[in-house]
Amino acid sequence: MADFDYDVLVIGAGPGGYVAAIRAAQLGLKTACAESRETLGGTCLNVGCIPSKALLHASELYEEAANGALAKLGVKIDKMSLDLDTMQGQRKEAVKGLTGGIEYLFKKNKVDWLRGLASFTGANTVEVAGKTVTAKNIVIATGSSVTPLPGVAVDNAGGRIVDSTGALELDKVPGHLVVVGGGVIGLELGSVWRRVGAKVTVVEFLDQILPGMDGEVRKEANKIFKKQGFEYKLGTKVTSAEVGKKGVTLTVEPAAGGEAEKIEADVVLVSIGRRPNTEGLGLDKIGLELNARGQIETDHDFATKVPGVWAIGDVIPGPMLAHKAEDEGIAVAENIAGLTGIVNHDVIPSVVYTKPEIAGVGLTEEAAKEKGAIKVGKFPMLANSRAKTNHEPDGFVKIIADAETDKVLGVWIIATVAGTMIAQAAQAMEFGASSEDIAYTCHAHPTHSEAIKEAAMAVTGKPIHI
Repeated sequence: MADFDYDVLVIGAGPGGYVAAIRAAQLGLKTACAESRETLGGTCLNVGCIPSKALLHASELYEEAANGALAKLGVKIDKMSLDLDTMQGQRKEAVKGLTGGIEYLFKKNKVDWLRGLASFTGANTVEVAGKTVTAKNIVIATGSSVTPLPGVAVDNAGGRIVDSTGALELDKVPGHLVVVGGGVIGLELGSVWRRVGAKVTVVEFLDQILPGMDGEVRKEANKIFKKQGFEYKLGTKVTSAEVGKKGVTLTVEPAAGGEAEKIEADVVLVSIGRRPNTEGLGLDKIGLELNARGQIETDHDFATKVPGVWAIGDVIPGPMLAHKAEDEGIAVAENIAGLTGIVNHDVIPSVVYTKPEIAGVGLTEEAAKEKGAIKVGKFPMLANSRAKTNHEPDGFVKIIADAETDKVLGVWIIATVAGTMIAQAAQAMEFGASSEDIAYTCHAHPTHSEAIKEAAMAVTGKPIHI
């Protein structure tokens, strides 16, 4: 390795990148990670998964106190108020602690942090902050950024038209927040601000929220959020936005064509998806083209067509999820080290951290039906003893199995702790479980997870508690 500065250089210190760097170092490879942010952890830890969950948790507690839910449990609060500065402060503390933790792990595992943007000058060479660095293997893990919406210019500093980063930093509760996009991020951040007092309107181009999720789950989620106070304009597109002294005037029209109308908002959140970060990498210098979606194509081992160059996470095809990137980070490091690193992309769970949470893994019912005959088992959370006792009746568990083999093809959950419950389903599917395997596994009582057992029993028509 004397010809190279490093065995492995990872570009990007998000969930995929920092995990790849740490794993490579653990495997005895001399490793560096190039990152231009002032802190490690990428979008997820700095302005994504972690800070949004801090606000979701805090706003959930606020709403429980404000709407009388705690009083029904005998917890009476005579006087309460919102301290938004403190709520935002605990968000920042969470981010500081976790990003600092990654820096500690880099030092512990002897990973060099190269501070600055990395750009290829050759297949084994990059330039970082004016310095040339060589590596036998280079892993592209640069993540993704917000997809812009034509005619609606984001200005986080102005605080009127914001993206997900700007929506975390609002210094006061907007009177009317319009969320453009009915996907995961928009619904989560919309939930935060609705709970603390904002009116929230969701404008979605498609005819239903949560694109890509199971159809029955999408419909049920729509009803639940509507009951919570969300307003929807489905099948609607935004054509322009005009910022005034008091707010934003959005022009919208039916996606299928029709008469335009105006919506007045205090703040507009643009949340229509994310796109891979490849600009400035100098991929043309090494002859690496992007596909039609702007992604880097790799083989099963995460190697690109350029020898010694690998890619993982949001810059390659697949769901843009932190845990998918982390698994790929471990796998690519192990492949570079000559081991066998594998990610089963058929079993990647997805979660919406609203209340209740929404989670799924594997095929939707619609996709499963296209592949062949299926059996479906459902169990309502209303009939689950723990959910009922906790006054958490919304949602259900749905298990989709192959009609002939009984192999579990997909699991979909709406429940307050769906994000935790889905891990059992993912692990069962990773081992090729049948619905019968889940049905005959003893589940602790009383837990929300018993609903998974009952749904599995329902696949063959024999649930106990309904």
